Order: sequence, then C-alpha cells, then structure tokens
Amino acid sequence: MSRYILAFDQGTTSSRAIIFDKDYLSVATGQQEFTQHYPNSGWVEHDPEDIWRTTVETGKQALANAQIDIKDIAAIGITNQRETTVVWNRATGKPIYNAIVWQDRRTANLCNELKQKGLEETFSEKTGLLLDPYFSGTKISWILDNVDGARDQAEKGELAFGTIDSFLLWRLTGGKIHATDATNASRTLIYDIHAGAWSDELLEILRIPKSLLPEVKDSAAEFGALDPELFGAAIKITGVAGDQQAATIGQACFDPGMMKSTYGTGCFALLNTGDTPVKSKHKLLTTIAYQLDGKTTYALEGSIFVAGAAVQWLRDGLEIISHAGQSGEFAEEADPTQNVIMVPAFVGLGVPHWDAECRGAIFGLTRATGPREFAKAALEAVCYQTRDLLNAMHADYAGNLETVLRVDGGMVASNWTMQRLADMLGAPVDRPVSAETTALGAAYLAGLHIGFYPDPETFSKAWKCEKQFTPSWSIEQQEDAYARWQDAVRRTLTNY
Repeated sequence: MSRYILAFDQGTTSSRAIIFDKDYLSVATGQQEFTQHYPNSGWVEHDPEDIWRTTVETGKQALANAQIDIKDIAAIGITNQRETTVVWNRATGKPIYNAIVWQDRRTANLCNELKQKGLEETFSEKTGLLLDPYFSGTKISWILDNVDGARDQAEKGELAFGTIDSFLLWRLTGGKIHATDATNASRTLIYDIHAGAWSDELLEILRIPKSLLPEVKDSAAEFGALDPELFGAAIKITGVAGDQQAATIGQACFDPGMMKSTYGTGCFALLNTGDTPVKSKHKLLTTIAYQLDGKTTYALEGSIFVAGAAVQWLRDGLEIISHAGQSGEFAEEADPTQNVIMVPAFVGLGVPHWDAECRGAIFGLTRATGPREFAKAALEAVCYQTRDLLNAMHADYAGNLETVLRVDGGMVASNWTMQRLADMLGAPVDRPVSAETTALGAAYLAGLHIGFYPDPETFSKAWKCEKQFTPSWSIEQQEDAYARWQDAVRRTLTNY
C-alpha cells in the first residue's frame, strides 16, 4: 500500500520536492536553487529548462533521502510560483522564450495604455485583479508580439500557454495534459472568476488566441499521471494550487475570516471570504482561494512584492550578511536610537499603492548607520507592509476577522522578525509546527482527492501552533513607528 504523498513546490528562487506521510509530517526533502535572469531594468526571467530540470532532480533527491521507491507514493501535488508565464511549442514541448516572472515589470506601458482606454474596470469586474504587469495576461501578449513568428504560430494553434503548474503538468505527463487549476487561472487577468471560465472579451482585448489556454479544473482533481520514463511509475497527479492558495490550505484557513501571511521572496496575505467574492476599495485583489467539488471559495489578497528578496539583496547585492539567518541576528544588535526606514520598492510597490514605476529608497541614514541597521530596516519593512495589508483587509471585509495571523515561509524562522511583526500589528502571530505549509497544502489536495487524507474539518483539527508571538509594544510605540513608515512611503512615491 502506498504510504506517502509527493509535493512539488516550484518557487521563485528554488524548486523543492517534499514527501509527506499519513500524519501530514514531512519525511524527506530535495531542494535546488536556480539562476535568476535580469536582462533589463525591471525585467525578471527564468529559464524554463532550469525549472524543469530542478523539479525532476529534487523529486529524485526526496525519494532517495526518504529511502523509498516511487511506487510508495500514492499521489502527487503541485504548487507553484503564480503569474509566471511560459509559452511553448505544442509539437516539441520547447518554450519559445524564457519564463517571464511575476515580479517582471516590462508590460507597465501596456497596462497604462489599457487604463487610459478606460478598461481597468472591465478587467477588475471579471477577474478581481488590477491592470498590472504582475499578472500573466499582458506577459502573454508581450511574448506573442516580441518573439519572431509567435503570433502567427499562436493563431494556428501551434503554441500553448501556461503558468508554471501547467508547464510542469505538460512535461510530467509527457505532453498528454494541458491543464491548470482555478487558483492559478484566477491570476492570469483573463479568467472570469464569477463565471468560472476564460473571458472571450478580455482575450480579445489582449489579442490572445483561446487555443493557447489550458483546461481549468478543481484544485483537487485528476491531472493525469507521471510519464513512467521519468520516475519509473505512472503515479497520478491529483492536486494543484498556486503557492499562496496552497499555503492557505496548508494553514487550514477553511473558515471565512481566517487569514494567513506567507513570507518568501515576496509576502502575500490571504483572507478567506467564503463563497462571496468581496470587491476591494483599497486595491486588494479578489481571487480564488480554492475550488473543491466544483464549489469556489474566494479570498481577498494583499501582495508585498519584496520581503525575503530584501534579505537576499543584503546578502548578494550589498554583501553585508553571509546568510539569510544573519539578518535577524544583526537586527537584534542594531542601535535602537536609529530610525532607519527602508522602502524596498525594487520592482514597485504593492498594496495599497500598486505603483509599478516606484523604486526603493532608504531614509534616516547617519554616520553611525551600518550593516546591523540595514538588516533591521529590511526586516521591519516587511512588518510595516503587512500592517498596510491588514489595514486594507479590515476596511474591506464586513465579516468577522480572526484576531490571530497565521504565518509561514522562510522568514518566519526568525524569532526577532515575528516578534516585531506582532508588535507592529498589535495582534498575536502564530507560527505552525509544520514549516512546509505551502507544500503541505498541495499534498493535502492530492491526498484529499484519492481519500488518502480526510475532509477539511478533520484536517483543520490537526493544525498545531509551534509558537505564538504576542505584542509587547504600547499603542504609542506602534503608531509612532508606523507613522515613520507612512512618511517614508509618501516621500518615495513623491520622488518617483
């Protein structure tokens, strides 16, 4: 009898494969980083072959580390960096251009042109999204318009588009399956989240042939099976969700009003709004949290483009820390009398500003400012931006909000950062026992579909808190610090 679920967690900076047992525990992991490409200012690309190679290799690593055979795997789940866009040739399976990453801003001019034509409300009403380079739709248009022969090939039905989950499904099934799930579809700017279908009107505006698009399925569904030549057996793929939605599931946020926030390269907070899509007045996104048995559950989402990426910048750009964990150590040792504020708008600002052209700034530097103060400012920027997100959610959502924030992602390992987050929010922050909530969400979906894992209510009862961080600041301390942040953001936006 197969005893495990394998989850592929394909992220922005690395690919991982994690094997979970019947008790939702991670038993083995494989992980590989891959190269980031920055061909122009504001452009971010990945080589899809790097993504494919590292996905397969990490799967084999995880199986080897667990000392099990592929036939011990009951099913496979996939979770992925969202919005990142790949177009490939259906006959060869080869991408016609690099993957354009969600962080990429090259289509800002196209988005502005569409706004000037008064089309933003048309997109927003159908998709719940804003007209922004962040999403897949304008990226597809760019590829079709800028790769020789691409538009002609697309019109002939020779090309396929996919977010990373679709690309991996195509490759993992030997080109048999061209599909995605509703959560990933909801991030493309061309999917009507109310009708549950690709929008002909939006496709026409962006000049995208419908033949490019994958079939949209539930998050727990039949997505084909592995090509036996890859791992040695045709194991079914039965769960797919974008990374933030997978983390929402892994955090067991199944009830309306529950919130989670994931701290990876960026930061993404999702609030479950149940079967009601809530339209935001504060530039939050209305999105699909998950879709099970044909029933759609919606969410409000706030995005911070740069979270862990600011720590990577300290390490790789400034070279003032040697590893990510050192940022928390430095922050703890920083001079408390210095009020250095970093606005990490390396690729623009997300909620509540959605300014694609804004770029980063640092305020409050003195002769005494050094690496420790820079580290503290980078980590505090994440906390300030999270408060921006939660303020917007409180303003938009009429239902009862949980007073506790469930957190996950690489940055939550830092006790200093999580304590400062609780201080800034004035609310408890819960860090779960399972640090692998994104991969666990994908594994749970896969296991749910085949009966390996129980219903959501039973799964929710298994969720456990490893540590709760409670606020230690006074209201006055919170407000003073937040006012400094707001002033720095105003100055940054003014300068650009």
